[in-house]
Amino acid sequence: MLLESRDLSVGYRGQPLFGALRMGVDSGEVLVVTGRNGSGKSSLLRCLAGQQRPLAGAVTLEGQPADDREPRFRRSVAALLDAGAWYPNLTVAEHLSFVQLVNAPLPEDWFTAADLAAALALNSFADTVPGQLSSGQRQRLAVAMVLARPSRLLLLDEPERHLDESGRDSVGRLVTEYADRGGAVVLVTHDASLAVGPGWRTLSLDRDAAEGPAVASGKRARRRSGAR
Repeated sequence: MLLESRDLSVGYRGQPLFGALRMGVDSGEVLVVTGRNGSGKSSLLRCLAGQQRPLAGAVTLEGQPADDREPRFRRSVAALLDAGAWYPNLTVAEHLSFVQLVNAPLPEDWFTAADLAAALALNSFADTVPGQLSSGQRQRLAVAMVLARPSRLLLLDEPERHLDESGRDSVGRLVTEYADRGGAVVLVTHDASLAVGPGWRTLSLDRDAAEGPAVASGKRARRRSGAR
């Protein structure tokens, strides 16, 4: 198993949001995390990314603790957890080229900057700097940048935010392609149409007020009638 959590408890200011979570994601798999606001979805992703310490339990990547201070771990994980970080004087095209330059040499079968620009419809504003982009255009660039960097585990927190239907569809196709190339994906979303894909699993972090923090169940995502 590539990524595992064992008896994981995650919280905010010492208060647990959920506990005793056991989950695993292997190469080629996509796990979609859902839940109400405040259920711990983003906190879970930060723990998986090695950026937040759990209250209890452990997260491992190939048997090693998740810790973004470790170079080997950082090389294996690509995460889009917040709004993207930009270089104000670089254009969209230059951002993608720079990410791939600093991560060279790239695997032969990795996404090229041209692939990502075409898939996310970036070419029409490729020569524009981030400060002149709309929120949706910046989100497309953020998704392209996280995929431009080689990784084995992809963590995405609501990648559909600010995107129109075509943008959401593009993200879904790229997530599927990433998994088809052997990567593992954990995706947090509120978008029912993005939460379904061939063989994708779902994990619910919703809490029952009467029973306290609920441990999510993992099951295959099913395409809803009318969903794209």
